[in-house]
Amino acid sequence: MLAVLAGIVWWTRQQAAPPQAGGGRNAGPMSIVPEAVGKGDIGVSLNALGTVTSLATVTIRSQISGYLMKIDFKEGDEVKKGDLIAEIDSRPYEATLAQAKGTLARDEAQLKGAQVDLTRYQNLATQNAVPHQTLDTQVALVAQYQGTVEADRASVKSAEVNLQYCRIVSPINGRVGLRQVDLGNYVTAGDTNGLVVITQLEPISVLFTLPEDNLQAVAKRLKDGAVLPTAAYDRSGANKLAEGSLQTFDSQIDATTGTIKLRAQFENDKRTLYPNQFVNIRLLLDTHKDATTMSTAAIQRGVPGTFVYLVNADSTVSVRPVKIGVTDGDRVEVLSGLVPGDRIVIDGADKLREGAKVVVRSSADAASPAGAAKGTASGAANGTAKGDGKGDTKADSKGGADPDKAGGGNHKGAADGQTK
Repeated sequence: MLAVLAGIVWWTRQQAAPPQAGGGRNAGPMSIVPEAVGKGDIGVSLNALGTVTSLATVTIRSQISGYLMKIDFKEGDEVKKGDLIAEIDSRPYEATLAQAKGTLARDEAQLKGAQVDLTRYQNLATQNAVPHQTLDTQVALVAQYQGTVEADRASVKSAEVNLQYCRIVSPINGRVGLRQVDLGNYVTAGDTNGLVVITQLEPISVLFTLPEDNLQAVAKRLKDGAVLPTAAYDRSGANKLAEGSLQTFDSQIDATTGTIKLRAQFENDKRTLYPNQFVNIRLLLDTHKDATTMSTAAIQRGVPGTFVYLVNADSTVSVRPVKIGVTDGDRVEVLSGLVPGDRIVIDGADKLREGAKVVVRSSADAASPAGAAKGTASGAANGTAKGDGKGDTKADSKGGADPDKAGGGNHKGAADGQTK
């Protein structure tokens, strides 16, 4: 009796269990997003890591000693070449210059007197009125005074230069950093920190490295006179910071890493690059014109090698092996296997197979969760209406048409069970 009851319970549960969705060969067509193979230009790019480097960084130091009397800049100012940065007390150097000029005037007067005497002795010597020794002595004295005058003139120039050094001017165009010395301090030529640091930001360069295997291709392009565009991206590699061009590469390869250092220059007029900033570099080495291209999302890899799913006219897909070339962002060059206009699957290819039926949906629906849910709900509703509607109708027509009869049957079965 227990075995009979267990069998009845098992049979009842099997009848009440819902059928497995999408099972077996009766599974519905897969939903996919197609894309047409295109034609266009695709760039051959080299990617690298780089560091922003200023073309000129100058530490402003005093070339003389003295008290700092004036600071003519604000931290963070933009200065031009020749702009006044600071002033040092010039009074000691003005006095030194005046003294050097006085010494020069005195020695020039002595030279002039010696030259007059030399002329007189030369006239007397022609008449044998003076000894030749006296004439020779006077010639030597004139030469001595000439040397003294030349030294005095050099002293005057040195004093003038020191006086000019009292006014410290910017040697380059750039941005002034943080001040290192306050007003009123005594500065000397030996100060290591200097007064301030000026950094050139326009233009600016980026140093980056490439494997030595790429050197020949880069060198050939530069030798041919080509301008190689270079773009700098942020750490994520998604946001472009600046555009420039490759300038040159180093004269030797780093033996420890097998790489070579290159320099690219950027105008940096928007000030998106700053010294020592880390950036991602994309160097455009060449461009393939009128190439067959497709989205990288369509590429599949498996037993056939590199392949894509080709959408056929009868809403089925077939495996199509392809040979790909260079990749530029989300586009890849197709060397063989496809022609422009072919439709390939770029979304929903994970469960496809050769000859599988597909339903095409738009890329907007694929990107929108609401659209995907809407399509799924619509398909589920259609399937439910087709698969369950007929059975529900039959069940209702048999069991639900006469509630009293159905209820009577249930009561009868229950009564029989209790009697037994």
